[in-house]
Amino acid sequence: MMKKLINDPSEVVDDTLAGILKAYPFHLRVARDSRRALIRADAPVTGKVAICTGGGSGHIPVFLGYVGPGLLDGWP
Repeated sequence: MMKKLINDPSEVVDDTLAGILKAYPFHLRVARDSRRALIRADAPVTGKVAICTGGGSGHIPVFLGYVGPGLLDGWP
């Protein structure tokens, strides 16, 4: 069973984020201060508090299902 393809180990984070942005172009965008932080495409949302999260130890490197209109937002 194959789990993932890695072109270059030194580029795995940037490649992963680029793929996520291509898959969800209307939901996510890169944060203004960090090219390795993804936020809601429409952030900030008036009347909402921004919550940031990070995580993953290789099992779940990003929380895709939670960023967006659900659990987490982010500041641009």
